[in-house]
Amino acid sequence: MTLLWFSVAAATIAGILLVAVIYRQARTDSARPAQAIVVLGTAQFNGWPGPVFQSRLDRALELWQDGYAPLIVVTGGKMPGDGYTEAEAAWAYLTNAGVPAEAIISENAATDTWESMRGVAALLKPMGIDSVILVSDGFHLFRARMMARDVGLQATGSPAAASPIRTGGGGEFSYVLREAGGVLAHLWQTRITSDAGPG
Repeated sequence: MTLLWFSVAAATIAGILLVAVIYRQARTDSARPAQAIVVLGTAQFNGWPGPVFQSRLDRALELWQDGYAPLIVVTGGKMPGDGYTEAEAAWAYLTNAGVPAEAIISENAATDTWESMRGVAALLKPMGIDSVILVSDGFHLFRARMMARDVGLQATGSPAAASPIRTGGGGEFSYVLREAGGVLAHLWQTRITSDAGPG
């Protein structure tokens, strides 16, 4: 019984610490000069990014204009029934804002963060690029940076402070809890993959 209570207490403390680090990352802009800026995709509507996605793209645009990196990587595939990918919507938004097409790299297939990170690494590593700034909503950055590290990218994070999902807003806690679950699921999946070894 003592071991059971110890396990429950340890799991509770670990969960609280995980939530705390996700909150801390959400409030920390660690952007520094890199080789590329990576924008994590989210909802688009008929080829144009939705409000949350626009806020991420606006932050990436600011970083690009300030000279943090010469390239912007946009990510995201299609949801069923969509006519455009998230990356295509992002490309349209950024070129309309004045970013040259040659400064944008598109990853058009991913449907989640892990697929995005693997797709970005597959595009950038052959170009000799491994240092990136990840741009997303703050609550998303801890997990995104962890996944970037797992595919061999050196990643800092820059939250989209103007996102409708406000840091400190009423809905943030539910997103943070979801992210904590996503972190644990990713750690479990990578452990299973590692234990399985080459097959």
